[in-house]
Amino acid sequence: MSQWLHDFGLEHPLVIAGPCSAETEEQVMDIAHQLKDTDATVYRAGIWKPRTRPGNFEGVGAIGLKWLQRVKEETGMLTATEVANRAHVQLALEHDIDILWIGARSTVSPFIVQEIADALEGTDKIVLVKNPVNPDLALWLGGIERLYTANIKKLGVIHRGFSTYEKTKYRNNPEWQLAIELQNRFPDLPLICDPSHICGRRDTLQDVSQTALDLNFDGLMIETHRDPDNAWSDAAQQITPDTLVQMMKDLQIRKTTDTTADYTNKLDMLRAQIDVIDHSILETLGKRMKVSVGIGQLKKDHNVAVLQSKRWNEILGKMILEGEGHGLSEEFILRMFKAVHQESINHQKRVINN
Repeated sequence: MSQWLHDFGLEHPLVIAGPCSAETEEQVMDIAHQLKDTDATVYRAGIWKPRTRPGNFEGVGAIGLKWLQRVKEETGMLTATEVANRAHVQLALEHDIDILWIGARSTVSPFIVQEIADALEGTDKIVLVKNPVNPDLALWLGGIERLYTANIKKLGVIHRGFSTYEKTKYRNNPEWQLAIELQNRFPDLPLICDPSHICGRRDTLQDVSQTALDLNFDGLMIETHRDPDNAWSDAAQQITPDTLVQMMKDLQIRKTTDTTADYTNKLDMLRAQIDVIDHSILETLGKRMKVSVGIGQLKKDHNVAVLQSKRWNEILGKMILEGEGHGLSEEFILRMFKAVHQESINHQKRVINN
């Protein structure tokens, strides 16, 4: 855990809460006072709202920063908002906003991140970097490195999921392995989950939040509104302050480890079993690819195209049904067999082209 996060003196994960958008001063203050005595330490509100398409509510602008100042004065909570350019940064600094985050649409652009880094150089603000819209770890890492190079030491990241053309139960697919890989690269960098944007709907927030805590995330950013159904932006994914309080009570905070002999012995035994099974999986996949090479040779001899869509769709449908019987999710089966199928195609293409 980084020093700036440690300075909060938290017994629970860091909780950042507040509305997707600051709508009116009265709305901002009402929500803030409802959150004042909850687990939420930081009050968030979108002041400038970059929307995917024009014509939607795009934020109240700089006037909302004055409302956040009032939040800090009356509740003692820290304040946070998104910045997307030099002007946003300068206004946020003038209004003493404590935490600035760089949104997913900004992280994709090294030009934007560099502009923000230059504007922040020499300040002591906490800066959080959301993952880019698409699952590109290098872009995410690059954003962090640009800020660090600008001598910004109080850094953290927000995992808000990734856009995908495939329809899944999530608004933004979590791709947990990318967040885990980033954590492996920067183990002291606070990792905060944004379940609101991953889920896109309030009924799955609890499960995603629990998964994040089980993966040892340092905190949660949860969009909280006094009247979620009538919010001016992202209504479906926001919850009331009362719901947030109950959710935090229901979440289980896991220990990072257990040093007792009973735990370590059982864990070693189970991990040994997994090692054996993983080895068997690789052997089986190797055998499968040898069969694919044979199929590739046969197709080459008969001048048949590599991709057979009908056969592939039949396999996928069958494997999804069989996977359910083994307790495997449809999402996992799709990912795994698409990867296996692609590797099989690669083997067949090498045979045909050579």
